[in-house]
Amino acid sequence: MSAAPLIATLLLEEEATRELDALRARWFPPERNQLSAHVTMFHALPGEELPEVLAAVREACRRPAFDVQVTGLRSLGRGVALVLRAPELDAVRARIAAAFAGRLSRQDAQGFRAHVTVANFLPPEQARALLARLEAGFSPWTARARGVGVHRYLGGPWEPVAEEEFDAGPGPGRD
Repeated sequence: MSAAPLIATLLLEEEATRELDALRARWFPPERNQLSAHVTMFHALPGEELPEVLAAVREACRRPAFDVQVTGLRSLGRGVALVLRAPELDAVRARIAAAFAGRLSRQDAQGFRAHVTVANFLPPEQARALLARLEAGFSPWTARARGVGVHRYLGGPWEPVAEEEFDAGPGPGRD
């Protein structure tokens, strides 16, 4: 029997995470909202290779922290997501992906489109209405990325395994 898969997520600064959690609390069906807001970088890294996963994450995080632009909204069919953009995020993800070339799940081997799901499991017409409502009041904003989290998938909630921080570097409120 193989170990449960590992999920890697981008960790955002505390203030941005609170704001995103508030959006999920407002728009996500409460009975389905088992997780805090997150940016999934990988859905299923090999759980039986935990030391290798942690080493790859640690190596990819050896870089300055960076800003992530929240640029808009995207339909998920039965949900709505905020779209995130940062070339640095793409580079961190590519570095981890390279360490698992040929061993990524089909989903993780596909192109990466960074996002935070703020609503899901809605009837399609409700999701379309929510997208229109959120788009009408949307203004782009910036969040600071602070590192990468690794979690074990347990069929619902995730078990935290490790967090690896980026170097602090310059950024908002830093000299």
